[in-house]
Amino acid sequence: MLRTLHIRDFVIVEQTEIHFGPGFTVFSGETGAGKSILVDALALALGERGDASMLREGAARADITAVFDTPKALHAWLEEREIDADAELSLRRVIDAQGRSRAYINGTPATVAQLRELGDSLVDIHGQHAHQSLMRPDAQRDLLDAHGGHGELRHAVGQAWKQWRALARQLESAEKDAESLATERDRLQWQVDELDQLALGPDEWESLQSEHTRLSHAQSLLEGATRILEALDGEGDSAHHRLAQADNQIQHMLRRDPELRGVYEELESARIAITEAVSDLNNYVSRVELDPQRLDTVEIRLSLVFETARKFRVDPDALCELRETLHAQLSALQAAGDVEALRAQALAAQAQYDAAAAKLTAARRKTAKDLGKLVTQAMQTLAMQGGKFEPVLGASAPSAHGNEQVEFLVAGHAGTTPRPLAKVASGGELSRISLALSVIASRAARVPTLIFDEVDSGVGGAVAEVVGKLLRELGERHQVLCVTHLPQVAACANNQFLVSKAESRGTTRSSIEELDAQARVEEIARMLGGIKLTATTREHAREMLQGFER
Repeated sequence: MLRTLHIRDFVIVEQTEIHFGPGFTVFSGETGAGKSILVDALALALGERGDASMLREGAARADITAVFDTPKALHAWLEEREIDADAELSLRRVIDAQGRSRAYINGTPATVAQLRELGDSLVDIHGQHAHQSLMRPDAQRDLLDAHGGHGELRHAVGQAWKQWRALARQLESAEKDAESLATERDRLQWQVDELDQLALGPDEWESLQSEHTRLSHAQSLLEGATRILEALDGEGDSAHHRLAQADNQIQHMLRRDPELRGVYEELESARIAITEAVSDLNNYVSRVELDPQRLDTVEIRLSLVFETARKFRVDPDALCELRETLHAQLSALQAAGDVEALRAQALAAQAQYDAAAAKLTAARRKTAKDLGKLVTQAMQTLAMQGGKFEPVLGASAPSAHGNEQVEFLVAGHAGTTPRPLAKVASGGELSRISLALSVIASRAARVPTLIFDEVDSGVGGAVAEVVGKLLRELGERHQVLCVTHLPQVAACANNQFLVSKAESRGTTRSSIEELDAQARVEEIARMLGGIKLTATTREHAREMLQGFER
């Protein structure tokens, strides 16, 4: 639940810190004192949009911090984003005079979107104009789904719709472009067939070039190798013969001068090197063949590869990669152009959507009966005896929201036929029905803190007391905060704060204080009788507070 709200330089609030407890808490005060400013400040800390107009006159920045108990369900969310998951969860929002915004979660810089995401799990705010949203069909559908807990079913329907429509658009495109796709497919098939027929290996081009060079110069290579062999180890005055003579001579000289050992070793190394070179050349000569037939074969292959490369306007060594690319393009085109396969996939996706939508429809019908019963019961206690509330599901074209539209019908009195809410409900009736819906929907809410900002407008007298009791009952399961101008509602609260404003040196300031038992009597008496308080209004206030434990 919400523990603390610290506000500095926000609208007409200079600085205040409010500590909250469990149960039902109300904020009261004169009109314009700034009661709803508290709700606006908390909404800002929860990620609502803000700008420089929210700053107190002359202030450099507005700074708002809301501290909550950390729900266990949010620990994983915080750890995933490397934010400390402490026992308390601090959400801070700062807006400067230029309208720039900064956000922090437990002291760690965060985005406004992250504040908003956390806020959805912490607080549910019912604004003073919430009844106006009931006019919209989408709001009525959302409220019904929220009451029934249809979140997972709605998500499944939305995903199935998205998949179905994507395949349907792909099928439509394939059917429309079938002729052009067939032409492109034939072109690619011809190119792939020609490259497959060539069947050039990954390193074949380089190997062919090397082999062609060797075969085309075989005669000159053989003659050159033979001449080198003759020079190195031929009969007569060869290099090997001269080194042998030099070797014999140096050995005789070594007996007389050991310092020639280095020269001897160098000559010996040269002799060994020549011997190895002669051996390698003999092996080379034995391998070199004069093979005109193989040369013709290689030249034909080279010519074919070169001609194909020229036709496709690429280098010969790029033909293998081109072949793989064209194969991939052809496969993709064949898949895209397979109208029957796409039609089967689209039908399967439609069946999946129909199944998901049918489950959502069944759940909505069940929830509509339950919600209608609960709101109808609440209407009897809210000065609408004999009235009836009936959510109706009407068939609609398939969409991401399902196969039906939701419409709230209401009969304000006994004997009248339920008609659309927007057409028959008066302002007061609409406000009361909105409040009943808010309270009933909030009973199933998973968020720990519920805020009602003057949603009790348009009611009074005994009905106001019923409203207060409803909110107090709700406070037994949630932390409930309510901005109200009704003494009957305020008297039902566990805790009460007074919001007041004062002018000092030409500047208006708003202040907030928690009321003790005696101060509550004074405030509720003011709410009952206006500025001038009498013993009668004070006694009436005490009577209203009797029976409710603080």
